Amino acid sequence: MSSIGSDGTALLSGPPSCEQHSSFQRDSRSSRCVSFSRDGTLFGWCNGLNVSVVKSSDGSVVSTLDLPKTSLLDFSPLNNVLATWQPYSSNVQGEANLQLWDLWSGQLIKALYQKKVDSWCPSWSEDEKLSVRSVNNELHFYENNDFNVIANKLHMQKVSDFALSPGGQPNKVAVYVPGSKGAPSFVRLYQYPVLGGPTAALANKSFFKADRVSMQWNKKASAVLVTASTEVDKSGASYYGEQTLHFLSASGETALVQLQKTGPIYDVVWSPNSSEFCVVYGFMPAKATVYSLKCDPLFDFGTGPRNAAYYSPQGHILVLAGFGNLRGQMEVWDAKKYKQVSKPQAPDATHFSWCPDGEHVVTATCSPRLRVSNGYKIWHYTGSVLLKQDAAAGSELWEVRWQPFPEGSFPERAIKYQAAPSDLGTTEATPTQAYRPPAMRHLPATPSSKLHEEELPQNLRPGEKRISKAALKNQQKRENKKAAKQEAKPEPEPPSDSALSISQSKLSSGDPETDRKIKNVKKKLKAIEELKDQQASGKVLQKNQLEKLQKEDQLLKELEELQIC
Repeated sequence: MSSIGSDGTALLSGPPSCEQHSSFQRDSRSSRCVSFSRDGTLFGWCNGLNVSVVKSSDGSVVSTLDLPKTSLLDFSPLNNVLATWQPYSSNVQGEANLQLWDLWSGQLIKALYQKKVDSWCPSWSEDEKLSVRSVNNELHFYENNDFNVIANKLHMQKVSDFALSPGGQPNKVAVYVPGSKGAPSFVRLYQYPVLGGPTAALANKSFFKADRVSMQWNKKASAVLVTASTEVDKSGASYYGEQTLHFLSASGETALVQLQKTGPIYDVVWSPNSSEFCVVYGFMPAKATVYSLKCDPLFDFGTGPRNAAYYSPQGHILVLAGFGNLRGQMEVWDAKKYKQVSKPQAPDATHFSWCPDGEHVVTATCSPRLRVSNGYKIWHYTGSVLLKQDAAAGSELWEVRWQPFPEGSFPERAIKYQAAPSDLGTTEATPTQAYRPPAMRHLPATPSSKLHEEELPQNLRPGEKRISKAALKNQQKRENKKAAKQEAKPEPEPPSDSALSISQSKLSSGDPETDRKIKNVKKKLKAIEELKDQQASGKVLQKNQLEKLQKEDQLLKELEELQIC
């Protein structure tokens, strides 16, 4: 794992403990950027003097480039090319700000102009046989890392964004063209090299209400999810604009994903198995639902304080979390059985990521999002905190990043439901109770009124029994009542003299008139006991209630005489 901050850049060995890497000497200079290669074998960073690339295993230097202004860097999938980018300056004539380097020889392959930071780096196919750049509203395709020859072009009205499919050949690309003059926006899928002609597109989806989009391929490159967003919600329902979610399949199927609650779409994430995806959406408390490739809901996690979802690299665990302006609650779920594993809490966290082993996660509080209480924690997914590392006094933590590993390095393990042993314990959120004034605490607790009705998780797979909203509400009410009764249940106290007298007088006298009198006396004594409890809780009793208390001895004597008779 790497950590960068105001006190320098470090490589750490772990988890569960994270100690300084024995063969990497910490760079005490502040780093502008860091990056691991896709397979994790190389580590690169820029410290304001130069760009350095070393081997992660032994720290040996691979390449050093004199590029002090570099703000971003990245590796090609097979580690043949290193891409560096520095902010474009119109004052410097003739200086290209995007440079592609042969990583092992350090020779410059090609220097290009890239004004915008969005999509600054070329997108490579997994085998590096194809790479794509967006240049002046068209896509330029290069083959075999030959950036001197444009192998193919895709020119449309105004290509605003694109996403190259993961994996090897056949390569597919999704392109987005924003709407104009009343025409809708659209996303189209193409399979390289067939890019022209009316029947070239594998799929086409048009839609309105889109100022920008986010496109995500699944791992198998069989489908794309498109989140379309507007800057302003004209209905006034949200500060964050309006979002819709669209589905496109490489086989030509398209659909609008029907969400079950109105409001923003906070996060959309594919499962690593490529057969389902999770959406976190709706006004708070937000819903989270897993959908199939047919856009049918499979499981609804109910509502809760959440705005993000994270699948483990193996896809067997799903974490729903609420970071940013939420309290940092994390819900850890078994993604196959849909059973909750743990519910830890990471307040003030600004970063979350899975370790490639699928067993550990890191949460961090980083600057500049939060400039106080910077540091990171290593967790086991069962909720145990294994390591807590705070930033040194006066210093800031800027970023933490796991070292990647090739796919298949860590096989899926059986899920555990018992918290892993840890000296730091767990941070399971304790259930909170509504505030009750002292004068009300003697009364039985009632379910507190809430601004929103909480919805419970339910399985929506075909063949499973579905619960209606009314049934869910009734189930929630029953659980609230049960919890209220448990809360109101008094602790056992030693019986008082009057209670002892009452418990000893359960036998009938045989005379109906006497039994009626005994019943009336017991009723009065019971009322007196309740008044005494109220008085003990701090309630000020009325004059007539105090008079009743004074009659306790008289009533006890009367009860004793009736029982003798």
